[in-house]
Amino acid sequence: MASSRSAVRVSEMEKMSLEQLKAVKEQADLELNLLQDSLNNVRTATTRLELASSALLDLSLRPQGKKMLVPLTASLYVPGTLDDADKVLVDVGTGYFIEVASKKKSVADEVGAILQAKLKQLSPSP
Repeated sequence: MASSRSAVRVSEMEKMSLEQLKAVKEQADLELNLLQDSLNNVRTATTRLELASSALLDLSLRPQGKKMLVPLTASLYVPGTLDDADKVLVDVGTGYFIEVASKKKSVADEVGAILQAKLKQLSPSP
């Protein structure tokens, strides 16, 4: 079905004026840029998920009572003490936090694997 659509579009394009062809090219360029931005966003999300997963693993290996620096912002850290490594607060954006059991790392790994598989499908072959 996709080939019949492209054949129709090619036959339509042969009848178009130069201005119409330029408009079609601009539309295609806009769609391509949108897809590339979306792909980059998925890559960024995958990278952030991998970092969060490794941070949860590292945190679960630390002993209770361990002194550490807790990030409040990207550049502001305050001293803190690890009370319970099994329950952590995770920043989900826009100032919202959720309490997560650090044992849920396997869920993060599963989501990361799904995102990696989708990235391989979407990424052009080298």
